[in-house]
Amino acid sequence: MEGGGVQVSTWRWVVWVTVMVGNAGGELLLNIGGIFPIHGSDGWQGGQACQPAAMLAMHDVNNRPDLLPGYKLNLAWNDSLCEPGLGAAVMYDLLYNPPTKLMLLGGCSTVCTTIGEAAKMWNLVVLSYGSSSPALSDRQRFPTFFRTHPSATVHNPTRIRVMQKYNWSRVAIIQQAEEVFISTVEDLEVRCKDAGIEIVTRQSFLTDPTDAVRNLKRQDARIIVGLFYVNAARRVLCEIYKNTLYGKSYVWFFIGWYEDNWFENPLQEENLNCTREEMRQAAEGHMTTEALMWNKDNEKTISGMTAGDFRLRLNQALIEKGYENQSNPVGYQEAPLAYDAIWSVALALNKTMERLAAVNKSIEEFTYTNKEIAAELYKAMNATQFLGVSGRVAFSTDGDRIAWTQIEQMIDGRYHKLGYFDVQTDNLTWFNREQWIGGKVPQDRTIVRRQLRTVSLGLFISMCTISSVGAVWALLLLIFTFVHRQRRLIQLSHPACNNITLVGIMLCLGSIFLLGLDGQFVSQQQFPTVCGLRAWCLSLGFTLAYGAMFSKIWRVHRLTTKTKIENKRVEPWKLYVMVGSFVVVDVIVLSVWQAVDPLQRTLEVFPLEKPKDAVGMSIYNVVVLCLITAPVTLVISTQQDASFAFVSLAIIFCCFLSMALVFVPKIVEIVRHPGERVESSGETAPSKEEEERYQKLLHENEDMQRLIAEKEEKIRLLKLKLQERAAVRSREQASENHVIDPSHHTRLRQGGRPAVRIVTPDASSAADDAMVPRINFDISESYL
Repeated sequence: MEGGGVQVSTWRWVVWVTVMVGNAGGELLLNIGGIFPIHGSDGWQGGQACQPAAMLAMHDVNNRPDLLPGYKLNLAWNDSLCEPGLGAAVMYDLLYNPPTKLMLLGGCSTVCTTIGEAAKMWNLVVLSYGSSSPALSDRQRFPTFFRTHPSATVHNPTRIRVMQKYNWSRVAIIQQAEEVFISTVEDLEVRCKDAGIEIVTRQSFLTDPTDAVRNLKRQDARIIVGLFYVNAARRVLCEIYKNTLYGKSYVWFFIGWYEDNWFENPLQEENLNCTREEMRQAAEGHMTTEALMWNKDNEKTISGMTAGDFRLRLNQALIEKGYENQSNPVGYQEAPLAYDAIWSVALALNKTMERLAAVNKSIEEFTYTNKEIAAELYKAMNATQFLGVSGRVAFSTDGDRIAWTQIEQMIDGRYHKLGYFDVQTDNLTWFNREQWIGGKVPQDRTIVRRQLRTVSLGLFISMCTISSVGAVWALLLLIFTFVHRQRRLIQLSHPACNNITLVGIMLCLGSIFLLGLDGQFVSQQQFPTVCGLRAWCLSLGFTLAYGAMFSKIWRVHRLTTKTKIENKRVEPWKLYVMVGSFVVVDVIVLSVWQAVDPLQRTLEVFPLEKPKDAVGMSIYNVVVLCLITAPVTLVISTQQDASFAFVSLAIIFCCFLSMALVFVPKIVEIVRHPGERVESSGETAPSKEEEERYQKLLHENEDMQRLIAEKEEKIRLLKLKLQERAAVRSREQASENHVIDPSHHTRLRQGGRPAVRIVTPDASSAADDAMVPRINFDISESYL
């Protein structure tokens, strides 16, 4: 590869100059090889800041007279672009070209996987400052590998601990298809299983995360762990915005070693179809976990500097390399790890030199086949411990960095520390600085709760209050009817039926209270009884109230439509029998229903979810509301509040309207004529005295008809004689007609009693000779 040849020539020149300078000082060089990812287009290019940090460490180490006496540490390095193939080529070039390298310094995980596995063939210890792949912890595969960069698995216990803090037991994972993230996810899955946390889905992508992010939404993922390099992270964040997987319902866990403004730059260069504002909006509220890469205590380290002093020196070195007009380069957060890695190498070499001197050997005797010195280098590195600018540096038996982790959250576009977690002691230090959009901790799923649907208490109290007012009003009307029972208007309206209607209305209004009694008031054992009472109360109330009204309408109909006298009269007891028959039918039906198939409490599981007066108007409004209420109630039966409100309002409206239509006119009439009274206190049917008077009139009428018939017969005979006489005289004189036109109309009328009209025929009309005297009776009564 042509570019690779140019890079190799560059580092050869660097090595040659270093050797010449070192020999000029009269000191021997201890050479190590370095591989830094700097100019690549993908993956982690952390060498941009880590290489200057390593050179600062080289300067500080070589200026320590008590460290590596008589020797100078030399670093020969080249760019791997974070590509495994090129990284292997750089390694081979370092090893096959003199001088002999005592150790190798590695960068990104993909390259370190290649060189770490191959280094054992040359008996070389490999120390990485920027690889986090959990696979590198495998001592069988990587027997000589160490790293100052903690393993990516160090984040997983922290993530689990935060999830447990907020009771999140359902998470999703999206990862870039790289070995480092694959092995990290495998470790996370094991830890989640041990902690009882469900992994609802695991999505992966190579370059385009569009489908993976879309699948997260389909799976109702709310708590999501994202594992990818920073370039891919920007692409994922843009898709997060497009799919609205952000806001108060979502929590994202990202890797913490991205730069602070990673989501804003460089968007145009990467052809992302999202603006900075959109990226900032999608990133708001996300959490990050990262190993502590900067010493959090302001104390002097092995170099004599504090972490703050090192930051100032690093910033100056980056300015000298041309970063003064740009944001912090990639690898800025890991720069302390590269600095401490050089110190780890120097300390391990210094320790090895001391041990070799005790057996009269020298570090200069090291070759790629010398296993004895290689073993001493391994032991020295494994035992290395010191306080560096990245914190306390120590290695586990797997060669991993032992470190604390910190948790941060993006609030208003800036990262804020939430706490620290010590993996070894399982100690979480929390600052309670987290802020959630909407002020509530997001849930890990769409919450599905088995909740009994009950009528809302406010609605129940409101309807019961209205019903109570209606019942009191009905009671007052009963009292009103009793107080004014002597009034003609009350008596003629059949007060007994009115009283039955009021009792029925009170029962209907009382049923509203029973309709609202549900699981929040009634136990499961008492529910069938309450259901039965609902049916009985509402049915009997309806029958009494509107059955009485119907009987009155039927009575009026009978009085006004029949012509025969004997069929016009409706006895009062017939009205009671009619209402009673309705009640009996109700009792029979309800009793059979209660005995054969009584109402029971059942639970339904819903799938995952706004003429002006007359008694006749009362009948009409009841019929119309019943026709509307019944089907609507069936449709909205699953909506407990709507169903209860609709039925209750229908009952209340019927009851109030019926009472208003029946009794308001009577109240108004009595208020207008307060002194009017009736002659008797009887019911609307004629009294005994009236009946006797009526019968007497009938007899008198019959006698008068006989008298009239006799008179008519005499008149007929006289008319015949006159006709004979007229025939004799017809020749002598003009015919003479004699017309008798007696008309007598008598009308008997007493208050509300029947009226009798007697009509006599016209005696002078020849055409009415055969007319029979007639008597017509007009009897009418329509008091409601």
